Amino acid sequence: MTHTLNDHIAMQLSARDDAPAWLTSWWRAYEGGCQVTDSATTVWEQALKARPRLVVIDACGTPEWTAKAIAACRRLKRDAYTGIVPVFMIVPPTVLAEAFAAGADEVVRESVDDREALARLAAMLRRSDRDTDVHPSTRLPGAREIEAELSRRVASGEKFAAGYADLDHFKEFNDRYGYHHGDQVIRLVARILHDVVKGLCPEDGFVGHIGGDDFLVTVPLAAVPRVCDEIVHVFDELIPLQYSEQDRRVGYFFGKDRRGQLHRVPLMTLSVGVVTNQRRHFTRGIEVSELATEMKSYAKTLPGSVWAVDRRRDESAGTTFSGADVARGRIEKRTMGGA
Repeated sequence: MTHTLNDHIAMQLSARDDAPAWLTSWWRAYEGGCQVTDSATTVWEQALKARPRLVVIDACGTPEWTAKAIAACRRLKRDAYTGIVPVFMIVPPTVLAEAFAAGADEVVRESVDDREALARLAAMLRRSDRDTDVHPSTRLPGAREIEAELSRRVASGEKFAAGYADLDHFKEFNDRYGYHHGDQVIRLVARILHDVVKGLCPEDGFVGHIGGDDFLVTVPLAAVPRVCDEIVHVFDELIPLQYSEQDRRVGYFFGKDRRGQLHRVPLMTLSVGVVTNQRRHFTRGIEVSELATEMKSYAKTLPGSVWAVDRRRDESAGTTFSGADVARGRIEKRTMGGA
């Protein structure tokens, strides 16, 4: 699960009334609220409550204050919830190493050049955004980057496709084999999607991890058949190997439903719902994600590993799918071994 930082609130812990000029200038340009305090307890409480965008700790002052500031950093970084908040420290030269040891993400001396300080602060925030918006298991871009990718595709005006990929029967597999094996499957699917998309579209392909067993890919429109066919083919080749020999041989296992009744659970399959801007006009990335979710839900009603492309035009949106939609050309459905 990707952690989400508050994009607006930032905090400064300082005992000085006059902050460095470069920092004052940065705060004025910052698009969000800033809370300045000389209480380490306040920083801790607010970080637990709101998990701010960043914390700037000015450790310059008396030796007692410097020790208190470093302790505040250490406390923030020891907690799993607040540890993800980037901490930028301004310190006397003698405690530079100590500040890094306390967990600070970036440390500058109080005599630092203004341009260097601002450059280091910007670099720290870039690293933080990059590191916090990837899925911890797959290391693929998360929700924030997916949203940005869809918005970029829409704004470019180029023809593209977005595919929402979701595993079928993953929960039952997880219940039978345990979360460790379930996580291995998630990583396998991530690798399949990444290798296929980047192999066929090295410059123009994108793979993101929405969460759980949900993924989103974007590729140029012309690449859809090759990419989707290859994804489904490789998935169906590799996924049976994640089961025991007995389950793999018979093609199912017995699992319990929510009412405790035993039923046959088939091997996992992959459903991919695809939308394009070939016959539609999108103005926002969220419109693409909403339609991709709809197509994914439809694909999951079909048997086996399958990818389905929405061929409807804008004026026919909002209708309910049926088997006849394939014949009418409103949906292009593909499964392994046929169309």
